[in-house]
Amino acid sequence: MSKNVYDILKERGFVKQVTNETAVRELLAKGRVTAYVGFDPTADSLHVGNLMGLMALAHLQRAGHRPIAVIGDGTGMIGDPSGKTEMRKLLTKKTIAENAQKIKAQIGRYFKIDGEAGLAVHNADWLLNLNYIDLLRDIGRHFSVNRMLAAEAYRARMETGLSFIEFNYQILQAYDFLMLFRKYNCVLQLGGDDQWGNILAGVDLIRRVEAAEVEGLTWPLLTTASGHKMGKTASGAIWLDAAKVSPYEFYQYWINVDDRDVKSCLAYFTFLSMPEIAELTHPKSDIRLAKKVLAFETTKITHGEEEAKRAQTSTASLFNGVGADFESVPTSRLSRERLKEGILMVDLLSEVGLTASKSEARRLIEQGGAYVNQKKVVDIEAAITESDLENNFVTIRAGKKRYHRIRFD
Repeated sequence: MSKNVYDILKERGFVKQVTNETAVRELLAKGRVTAYVGFDPTADSLHVGNLMGLMALAHLQRAGHRPIAVIGDGTGMIGDPSGKTEMRKLLTKKTIAENAQKIKAQIGRYFKIDGEAGLAVHNADWLLNLNYIDLLRDIGRHFSVNRMLAAEAYRARMETGLSFIEFNYQILQAYDFLMLFRKYNCVLQLGGDDQWGNILAGVDLIRRVEAAEVEGLTWPLLTTASGHKMGKTASGAIWLDAAKVSPYEFYQYWINVDDRDVKSCLAYFTFLSMPEIAELTHPKSDIRLAKKVLAFETTKITHGEEEAKRAQTSTASLFNGVGADFESVPTSRLSRERLKEGILMVDLLSEVGLTASKSEARRLIEQGGAYVNQKKVVDIEAAITESDLENNFVTIRAGKKRYHRIRFD
């Protein structure tokens, strides 16, 4: 007998809170269940922080259930206040629509969205044409302001200021769940733990309006062992779009994770079995091998096996320093004219994104972690000139593995 997918998710660390564990496990054991996760189109790409939702839905589909990715081009008109200290910048309808289309294309890499095995739907389809008075009478009357203000997302914002437009967000997300229940018999919502209050609101609304029982589940909000938010680096977010973060850079992010995070990352972001993961991360095993597997598997899922192999080959050759393959290394183009006066290494490191600031670049040089064409830079005032060119290129490195090439035209 195959393992219940709820137990698979729990074993892999995807379960933080659940409305009724027994009910969810039994629900997933009875037959095909339709479940959903929402994705806000606040940018033109998803990022590593969205992988938890994508992988959770992928596991459900692999177990024979039907996942729905709800693209929030309707709720995106307002913006989710969860986890924010101030109101999000409101995007235009045109920008939100463009972002939504790009995100929909990305979702299809993780699970099938053919309309039968899985779906990607837009909540703008039912939210943008709502009649406000009807919404207040039919839906708003079921919400208690006292209970809404007790939700963490709202309570945390009371001191800094919570706008009325944001206050409506929970009602609209609950309405999403109601519409999905009516249209697709969706009975399970999943989300990050900051969505717990919104999920409970949807469960309660369906109980009141449809006299039906549905369930909710959250996964933990991810931070690294060092306390930083997962998927963030000095140069910004790790996007899933190859045009924003190359497959090579994506691979590098995973191969450089903290040793203490490798096991959980393998469980969250790959489809390797837990026995395989346990073997790779055993105290007597080589953690470097586990990191290579993590980097390859995550890159393969997001960018395809061919790109994963290219990133793997480039990393190996650069690390060994023999027959270096720079094809996949992030590359910038700068004017050759700038070399006449020289470009300070401090400026170049921050300009191409290898460090987040010039002060960080200075520290990197002081600590002996900056290189030009494989030669260590020891002087904070060091400048790149035409004498550093190798076939019109200069290769700089931060630390052991983070490379960047600059072509001077």
